[in-house]
Amino acid sequence: MKLRVNVKSMGKRRKAVEEMLCEVAGQPGTVRELILAVVDSQVAEYNRRMEQSQGQAGQCPEVLACLTKEAIEDQAEGGKISFGISYGEKKADPAAARENALQCFEDGIYRIFMDGQSLDELDGDIVVTEEKVFTFVRLTMLTGRMW
Repeated sequence: MKLRVNVKSMGKRRKAVEEMLCEVAGQPGTVRELILAVVDSQVAEYNRRMEQSQGQAGQCPEVLACLTKEAIEDQAEGGKISFGISYGEKKADPAAARENALQCFEDGIYRIFMDGQSLDELDGDIVVTEEKVFTFVRLTMLTGRMW
């Protein structure tokens, strides 16, 4: 199933939030299943990119690899300018990522909205269709203490 997810692109001046498609296995029926499906999809995508970049690191580098002035400015706004190659060797652990995502939701580190409606209960039933739009919002503490 393909989910429509709103994503904030770092450093993009033109359109701050863009919609992307996220391919997930099955059809989630609860918020928990939605989180786990999205995490599984994103971990698989991250590990795939890691494998590709590691394959490139062992090959001859591109002779004409370059960044345009616009690409440099966009990446500078995000705080990092790179060619998109990951030099790390560590793949993401799906089990740890799943556990972390559920714990962060329970702790209020991020919120999920489906077509603008907040999804608050981890085991709350939801009806997911390909027309629904999901937004994941990471919350930031503005003070030094949590309590």
